[in-house]
Amino acid sequence: MSESPSRPTVVVVTGLSGAGKSQALHALEDLGFFCVDNLPTPLAAEAVELCERGSITRIALGIDVRVRAFLDDVAQVLRQLEAGGQRDVEVLFLDASDERLLQRFSESRRPHPLSTESGHEGALAVLDGVCIERERLSPLRAGATRVIDTTNTSVHDLRRLLIAHFGPASGGAPRMVTRVVSFGFKYGTPVDADLVLDVRFLDNPYFVPELRQLTGLDEPVVRHVMEALETQEFMRRTVDLLGYVMPKYEREGKSYLTIAIGCTGGRHRSVVIADAIARELGKAGRSTINVVHRDVDRGGVERLSDLELKGAATAPPSITPAPTGTRGGAR
Repeated sequence: MSESPSRPTVVVVTGLSGAGKSQALHALEDLGFFCVDNLPTPLAAEAVELCERGSITRIALGIDVRVRAFLDDVAQVLRQLEAGGQRDVEVLFLDASDERLLQRFSESRRPHPLSTESGHEGALAVLDGVCIERERLSPLRAGATRVIDTTNTSVHDLRRLLIAHFGPASGGAPRMVTRVVSFGFKYGTPVDADLVLDVRFLDNPYFVPELRQLTGLDEPVVRHVMEALETQEFMRRTVDLLGYVMPKYEREGKSYLTIAIGCTGGRHRSVVIADAIARELGKAGRSTINVVHRDVDRGGVERLSDLELKGAATAPPSITPAPTGTRGGAR
């Protein structure tokens, strides 16, 4: 895992109603932020302190126009959150054109937050509410560290923007956790696999008498598989492919990636290749690599690779012995 940031990070997410604040909080939550929406502003600094005591150092606070205390004294609240420079505080402001906001409220059929405000008795038109809200939030927009106009931005585009700014590329979020799982096709493909690579085309050590009882964790089998020219070419092409696609998955906000390597029984070729791929990914600087050999000792005690960092793996299918003494069963 990447190292924790040197200082806690607090992101204040605000902006016009309908501009995408909720979607932004969801994206930040997926990036590991502890998110609180519409927290009473006088409690903001205290809430952040409590999070820090629990070792939570990435916090997002959702603030909208209904929280008047924040708008009345925004500068003081931000100073409290910064704690004299001990925290990194960012103000993310989401904006959109009046026409687009009106369209979104029309599509959702939800009232504007100001339509129920005291004095208006629910009669305030959506456009009036947008204009008043824009005026109230203008000082906050002027002081924002980042403004995103979502007029022509989809939910997916907004997510990509936030991942680029707050995700792994920024150095703050944890890197994507990658699992490399070897398995045997005869026992079924792992249900949680994102990428499946079939290595049954490689020469099978099972048909070499002195290697049959060994596994891909034993050096003679490793040499037999890795010294083949086809294996070397396969490794070169596969590492190039993973080097290209993995940063793209990470950019999209994927937290976990499972690469499944399969051979016939999951004991020889897939085990060797899985370990080799994990080593290459480790050399490329991807420190969070978990290796699991699901079927390496099928029917016996499971053997885990020395490269494995965590023991999470797809459980092999259970096999229930047929009851003795039955007649007429399928053969």
